[in-house]
Amino acid sequence: MADDAPKWRRRKTARPGEIVAAALDIFADKGFAGAKLEDIAARAGVSKGALYLYFETKEDIFRAVVRTAVAPNLHAIRAAAAAFDGPFALLAPMLLSRMAGLMAQSRLPAVAKMVIGESRNFPDLAKIWHDDVVSVAIDLASALVARAQARGEAAPGDPRLYAFSLVGPMIMAVLFREVFGEAASEPPDLQSLAMQHARAVLHGMLISPHASPGEAAP
Repeated sequence: MADDAPKWRRRKTARPGEIVAAALDIFADKGFAGAKLEDIAARAGVSKGALYLYFETKEDIFRAVVRTAVAPNLHAIRAAAAAFDGPFALLAPMLLSRMAGLMAQSRLPAVAKMVIGESRNFPDLAKIWHDDVVSVAIDLASALVARAQARGEAAPGDPRLYAFSLVGPMIMAVLFREVFGEAASEPPDLQSLAMQHARAVLHGMLISPHASPGEAAP
């Protein structure tokens, strides 16, 4: 009996995470309106009633999905950027590459498409996604641009608008792949786009786009 108790406690403690992982798959496959609580419960291996021990509504489950499966990736990118002391000319491609890798190897693009497609009927989806994903990403990019400007690496301009210029094409490519899928004859390769876009956008942002990384124009 003593050996069984710790396993039971670990299982009970793990249940919210299992529910969140199951919900991520269900939302990605069926959308928010099409996702049924019984489907999430079945995928997680719990009863529908057990869901209500941890979450009151489907919106609460979605919020947990975002904060558990999405937000930590953004926080990891922010930590990596904060620890990087090199020039913005090297940091920007690195961050876009990490973003491409994250989007290519997860269900997040499908969830992003779901938010865009269903937020009119479920406005809480847009608020949760904005507050925990979009706002965090744009604030991070804006802060990095502002830091580059303070160092004399980036040209003057609104850091937030630069952030949209930096991230926007990547989001467009992710949604293109998710919406059109196999219908597109040549879906954009996210890693290739990250590198090419980094070169293009840095050409307009850096004080001296032809200088070596970190080298200001004379």
